[in-house]
Amino acid sequence: MAALAAVAALSVAVGTKSIPLGTVWDALDGHASVPGRAEDVRIILDLRIPRTLIGLAAGVALGLAGALMQALTRNPLADPGILGINAGAAAAVVLAIRVLGVASLTGYIWFAFAGAASAFAVVYLLGTRGRSGASPERLALAGAAVGAALLAVVNAVALLDATTFDRYRLWQVGALAGRDLSVLYGVLPFIAAGTLITLALGPSLNVVALGEDTARALGANLNRTRLLSAVAVVLLCGAATAAVGPIAFVGLAVPHIARTLVGPDQRWLLPYSLVLAPILLLLADIAGRVLMRPGELQAGLVTAFVGAPVFLAVILRRRIVPL
Repeated sequence: MAALAAVAALSVAVGTKSIPLGTVWDALDGHASVPGRAEDVRIILDLRIPRTLIGLAAGVALGLAGALMQALTRNPLADPGILGINAGAAAAVVLAIRVLGVASLTGYIWFAFAGAASAFAVVYLLGTRGRSGASPERLALAGAAVGAALLAVVNAVALLDATTFDRYRLWQVGALAGRDLSVLYGVLPFIAAGTLITLALGPSLNVVALGEDTARALGANLNRTRLLSAVAVVLLCGAATAAVGPIAFVGLAVPHIARTLVGPDQRWLLPYSLVLAPILLLLADIAGRVLMRPGELQAGLVTAFVGAPVFLAVILRRRIVPL
């Protein structure tokens, strides 16, 4: 938690424009009318603090969703894209731009969330059809099929209309910049609900990890655990994607890093993922501001460029802990 607090403070203090630490402290201390430093104070209060808070919320959501999806599907490569959630959000945003003419980030939020939830509902219905009911393999395959179909829709609509493509690419890159606190207020209840459900599922996920037969012998309700896990994934992934766009790698890498620290016990893995993911996301956002001055590199790109080699180094130097 100390590391998370330090990174959050760094996110407020460091940016494209160099601002003295004294001014940063004055802004945080409520001295917003410091003579000659009004613009710097405005940058701190109106841009960096909302950006940091949204990064914290989105990081928590992506980290927990990644850990939960890997536990739910028993797939170490699971991330928010495996159940079609990112594709559903992208399809809804593209259609909102093309059909309804939506042009603002705040306007995209609810379409992205509705698209993510609708896509997952279809995946879950397809994955639970038949006598055998839901299984990790069926859910993953249904998610891959629905995701592929939705991405085809996204590409078809975006490539046939230049205006739609220009607006969509600004959202789909994944970024913390340009979001104000209204975005955070809109998605925070969903992230809070998903977080509570996820943390409560830790003991049940440990039982599920023993195998279906053993879990049933111990009295576990597998269908209830899978349904609650799926609901939590939709809440977390849908809210994070709606707020900052699809950001890859965080949901995939953070659970593996947490697993190397605390092992596969979900009671520890989930809280560690909750803390590590916002650290990674905020560090990526800070690096994007510093490395490309006076411009910026979006956090979604930095997580892939910088995070992937670090993740590879971790898994090559240390044995991958099984799920």
